[in-house]
Amino acid sequence: MTAAPVFAVVGHPNKGKSSVVATLSQNDAIAIALEPGTTRKQQAYPLKVDGQVLYTLVDTPGFQRPRRVLEWLEAHSASASDRTETVQAFVTQHRGDNRFTDECELLSPLLEGAGIIYVVDGSVPYNAEHEAEMTILRWTGRPSLALINSIGPDDHSESWQAALGQFFQVVRKFDAVRAHFDQHLSLLRAFGQLEPAWETPLAKATDYLSEQRRRRREQSAQLIGKALTDMMSYQETRILTTDQATSTGDDALADQLRQRWYQHQRQREQGLRLNIEHLYQHRRVQRQEAELEWHSEHDLFSENSRKAWSVSKGYLATAGFGAGAVSGAGIDALTFGSSLGTGALVGGLIGAAGSYFYGDRLVLPTLDIGVLKNGLKTATFGPVQDSQFGYVVLGRAIDHWWHICHRNHAGRELLDLEPADHHWLSRLDKASRQEIQKTFDRCRKSRPLDDRQRQKFTSAVEKAMQVYDSWRLNRP
Repeated sequence: MTAAPVFAVVGHPNKGKSSVVATLSQNDAIAIALEPGTTRKQQAYPLKVDGQVLYTLVDTPGFQRPRRVLEWLEAHSASASDRTETVQAFVTQHRGDNRFTDECELLSPLLEGAGIIYVVDGSVPYNAEHEAEMTILRWTGRPSLALINSIGPDDHSESWQAALGQFFQVVRKFDAVRAHFDQHLSLLRAFGQLEPAWETPLAKATDYLSEQRRRRREQSAQLIGKALTDMMSYQETRILTTDQATSTGDDALADQLRQRWYQHQRQREQGLRLNIEHLYQHRRVQRQEAELEWHSEHDLFSENSRKAWSVSKGYLATAGFGAGAVSGAGIDALTFGSSLGTGALVGGLIGAAGSYFYGDRLVLPTLDIGVLKNGLKTATFGPVQDSQFGYVVLGRAIDHWWHICHRNHAGRELLDLEPADHHWLSRLDKASRQEIQKTFDRCRKSRPLDDRQRQKFTSAVEKAMQVYDSWRLNRP
């Protein structure tokens, strides 16, 4: 069995090496700092999918004295044929020498068979001082690839490209913080072309990673669908004795249950977000957004959230007609078709009208106190009667998923979840729109979903995610 490839990420201090390792290994626990010398020891980070190591990235210290090292190598090499052995001799002789600790650390994995990923900062001008580093790396004889990772706003990548091309087999621009997933796969394919023994394992790695990405979207749709049905159908319940029912006024009781109901919804949404982040191996995300609070302008029921994520009355009418028509079809079935489709038509009109009028105003859950039974009464608050609540939750959830899905593991900036334009949902196919509305209607009426209904709803949510992804990536 061919061993999983190993890549050593090397270069000058503070040029983004750890950021490249974090992104390519999907590990946001890797320390990334602006101070040079954050990495002092080589550290291996395997990328695993389903327990199988696809490849390993080795984070290394930066070069400290490359000219001194090169001088030693040139003084001890007789010809080009012994250069790799000369590098090995240098590491063996200087391993305990404090002057060359970093060089010995970064050269060791190369001498053990790792490929080279050389990282430079394309936002600073090319300087010939890097040629000593590049020459040393060329002496190791390992397959090599150079990445131009621009940290600052300036762009000097053209001069870097010309210089790097003289030392490395492949040169690519690669923003470790913002690179798309396809660029990640492109790097793996490039390395597979440099080393014949790696071609097959890296081809499998790209297949595994593509399948992992597909599964993660599917699992995210399941998580979002489950959270939506939970939040739409949730009821806050309290059992009261006769004395409690008498002593506690309806207004006070409604306020207590309402606060608990909103707290549950807030926690459920936050739980969904953590689940999505962990699914994509983002465990240290810090978000920048307003807290969900009752009467806050950013609350699920606030005017701001409604404007950002709700759908139009026309959209609701269209989706509601399809959902109602499906329910009304039961009338036709009971009459063995003699109604000539009247049931579906009536049901569709009722569904469209209900969605249309509910969509134009805020319909809060109401307090319901049941009849006295065995000395006890049951008070309930919920479920929500406003379908727009479901669309607000759906939009916020898909927007969060999108940011996490496209966030590289080198990213350390706050996750800014600014509300986006809601018009993307109108691009969803008609059947999926109706399936979503139909599910919201069931939840509002406290009707549980069977496995088939849940599966169809999850499929509609996933299609909505695909539509949102396409809209975000292609909008002007």
